[in-house]
Amino acid sequence: MKKITIAIDGHSSCGKSTMAKALAKKVGYIYVDTGAMYRAVTLYCMRNGLISEDGNVQTEQLLEAMPKIKVSFRLNETAGKPDTYLNGERVEDIIRSIEVSNNVSKIAAIPFVREAMVDQQREMGREKGVVMDGRDIGTTVFPDAELKIFVTASAEVRAQRRYDELQQKGMPADYEDILKNVQERDYIDSHREVSPLRKAPDALLLDNSHMTIEEQDEWLINQFKNKAEG
Repeated sequence: MKKITIAIDGHSSCGKSTMAKALAKKVGYIYVDTGAMYRAVTLYCMRNGLISEDGNVQTEQLLEAMPKIKVSFRLNETAGKPDTYLNGERVEDIIRSIEVSNNVSKIAAIPFVREAMVDQQREMGREKGVVMDGRDIGTTVFPDAELKIFVTASAEVRAQRRYDELQQKGMPADYEDILKNVQERDYIDSHREVSPLRKAPDALLLDNSHMTIEEQDEWLINQFKNKAEG
């Protein structure tokens, strides 16, 4: 069975990371959560005063800081999944907060931030045998990926999933705030100038609004086998 590159793109909070992690673990591939990379950069900006109270980003200072921002992933032996690290610090939980969610789209839309992260992503996937999820993996990062999947679900379903996830982690959550955030992120992600969120022409569409995790995993593994064994 040949090694391939798997690109999973789609809207926020539709379970891309969960499905990508599960697929990578099942087929023995490396998993890279590109959304977490932009969240980590956003966290760096928030911690270092690079996002003002009115939401404006200090782009000149951020450009100077980019060479010092290193995002990496390490396997969490207990959970069996990779955790996100920012300059050597584990930030897996804090980058999922609503505060980070409210700012990540504007950081991810900055061209030099995307350029830096795409360089890191391509380095991670150079040897194939990788599952990567995000907004522009199949269109920009790996346009030649053998398997491309575009995932979507209704905004209401995605907001409920995000709410449930935060509740389970004991983190503060308000459904209406989350729904507004999901809708705003959809608009920003789809309308940014650099690498806007869109389905690649050769990507398979997966609407998982009413699918169980088991149904979704079965669909994914079948698509993988079709490409890897073909």
